[in-house]
Amino acid sequence: MTLPADGETFDFLIVGAGISGIGAAHYLRERFPESRFALLDALEGFGGTWWTHRYPGARSDSDLYTYGYGFKPWRGRSIAMADEIRAYLGEVIEEDGLAPHIHYGHQVSAANWSSADRCWTLQVTRTGSGETLTLATRFLWMCSGYYDHAQGYTPPWPGLRDFQGQMVHPQHWPQDLDCSGKRVVVIGSGATAATLIPALAGQVEHITMLQRSPTFFSAQPWSHELEAPLRALDLPDEWMHEILKRAHLARSAEVVRMSFEHPQELRAYLIDQIRGHLPEGFDVDRHFNPSYRPWQQRVALVPEGDLFAAIRSGKASVVTDTIERFDATGIQLTGGQHLDADIIVTATGFNLKLFGGVPFNLDGEPVDFTRHVTYRGVMIEGVPNMAYLQGYFRSSWTLRVDLACELICRIVKHMYQQGRTVVVPTIAGEDAGMPRRPWIEPENFNAGYVMRAQERMYRQGDRHPWRHDLEYDEERAILPAVHPGESALAYR
Repeated sequence: MTLPADGETFDFLIVGAGISGIGAAHYLRERFPESRFALLDALEGFGGTWWTHRYPGARSDSDLYTYGYGFKPWRGRSIAMADEIRAYLGEVIEEDGLAPHIHYGHQVSAANWSSADRCWTLQVTRTGSGETLTLATRFLWMCSGYYDHAQGYTPPWPGLRDFQGQMVHPQHWPQDLDCSGKRVVVIGSGATAATLIPALAGQVEHITMLQRSPTFFSAQPWSHELEAPLRALDLPDEWMHEILKRAHLARSAEVVRMSFEHPQELRAYLIDQIRGHLPEGFDVDRHFNPSYRPWQQRVALVPEGDLFAAIRSGKASVVTDTIERFDATGIQLTGGQHLDADIIVTATGFNLKLFGGVPFNLDGEPVDFTRHVTYRGVMIEGVPNMAYLQGYFRSSWTLRVDLACELICRIVKHMYQQGRTVVVPTIAGEDAGMPRRPWIEPENFNAGYVMRAQERMYRQGDRHPWRHDLEYDEERAILPAVHPGESALAYR
């Protein structure tokens, strides 16, 4: 692999080699085969989330027929393990010949736009050697997701330093950690906790899920019920992928619709669904009946009800309470109970990091993204020649990668066809006075990582094309119909 040279100029630079960056690179190879591009990633391998999260049992919490790219059929079961997903991404890299274009261990520390030069200049550090270099690009594509890969979120609990056992965040799981015969407490009740607990239950003395408040869960099979009869027909992979994608989309769209139109009926359905998986007399309403509306936070997927099977076996238990303080041997709860622990896992979520934490400057002036709004969730108003990728909250991330990449490539192609070199989303006319809304309205989606980051994020307007909090069912009709010559895009 040839490393980028100091001072080198590219047509496109992609920051991030996870599901977004690899998808963006595919579309660039397909739509602009003569372009010079590179992917930069601070991590030491591809995959992003799937490189960082290596805790026991790590798996998808979306089906892979919608999480897989539209251009590459998924061939496995609906729910996949992390290694299977990375293998799939590796196939894309190999089939598209992307490996020579990906540069790992390259941390972008600044992005500076020059109107005079009509390009971005990136300050980059090679994390292994500490060497710094400057790279230029005519178009910058931010595909770093929104995880802070360097530091997971851990609340500042009282007495945290007093605990004498081992404390682990799933984002930084030690590969040599031995939980055999240990008393383990997992703090948190989201998708990570629901994955870890059944993965560890067979080896620990006991494992406890400690939650401040409940999460909605849904027990689903590893494979969609249509998979087996369809495979018996020996259909082409492309047909299988499309049929099962549509089946999963129809199911999830109905659940999302119910979450807004009939939230109490959906609540009852989700709770009744898991009630039969739990021991008789289990206090379902206390431990599995959240205070928020279904899908106001993610519904955690439990393949074949494995979390509930661990509870039935007696090797796992659920405690709903708040933490008073940590001590040498475990956790003292507000309700009076003490949880003894050898290992405490803080499955308390992640820190959100806008655009990888890279500071942006336009002609020497720092960009305060909180003063800018999004353009259709793919570009930022007032920021030239820069696109970004962000997925959905309630649907698979990659569904939006496909739609957004198609739109961004159409915008760049239109710019070229017009003989222009710069495109910048620009608010004009009656839109100039529109209300500026939060990045995400809490009434729509109020997960902890979203609420903690609201004041650091860009904003959105109250109308198209300045909104981004749409569902896939809306955007799959809206985004393909966008004309790149619309008035919100200024070319020069």
